[in-house]
Amino acid sequence: MANVPGELRYTKEHEWAKLEGDKARVGITAFAQEQLGDVVFVELPKVGAKITAMKTCGGVESVKAVSDLFAPLSGEVVEINAELPKTPELVNADPYGKGWMIVIKLGNAKEWDGLMPAGDYEKLIAEAGH
Repeated sequence: MANVPGELRYTKEHEWAKLEGDKARVGITAFAQEQLGDVVFVELPKVGAKITAMKTCGGVESVKAVSDLFAPLSGEVVEINAELPKTPELVNADPYGKGWMIVIKLGNAKEWDGLMPAGDYEKLIAEAGH
């Protein structure tokens, strides 16, 4: 079973979000990176970009596939993980820590309530056969 930290919220597209005041730190889940395999390239939005919940805001490329990165929440990108272009394998090694991708200044805090708590996300990936 994939690692699913309880304090985070999740999307059905396998992104996680961690609330940090009026911002949210975002990345892909352990389940997502396991499905992708070895991550070789990460495309992130630019700082200052306006993003919309559940719309594509970047991409993750692995030896097996290319996958879109979806914004779990709407807002403005205020920080990106500058390490990922040089060391994309951080996503595989530590998806909830050093492999985080972006920080969003929330445009609508109510969207947080629409994200899945850990238990619901665990059910989703269990139903996917894992």
